[in-house]
Amino acid sequence: MYRFGLILLCFFLASCSTVTISPPGAEKISSAPDFQKSGHFFLWGLAGETRVNTEEVCNGKQPAQMQSQSTFVNGFISNLTLGLYSPHSVKVWCE
Repeated sequence: MYRFGLILLCFFLASCSTVTISPPGAEKISSAPDFQKSGHFFLWGLAGETRVNTEEVCNGKQPAQMQSQSTFVNGFISNLTLGLYSPHSVKVWCE
């Protein structure tokens, strides 16, 4: 019963967050991204780093939008591991 309670607590504490970066005045792009990568972070996101070279990803084109996202599943995994492992996703859309 204790395990079920712990899993249920992790389920309710899991959350989502999204940060989107785009040029001023541009509308948010909702199509599939041109590039997507999962980043590995530790200690509630305090340790770890994910870098994306947009020139390489977009083959010389300008990036139209970038997004950093923590999904429900990412939050659930982070809570389940007590913050020791906190995955995060990075997405890039090109012009």
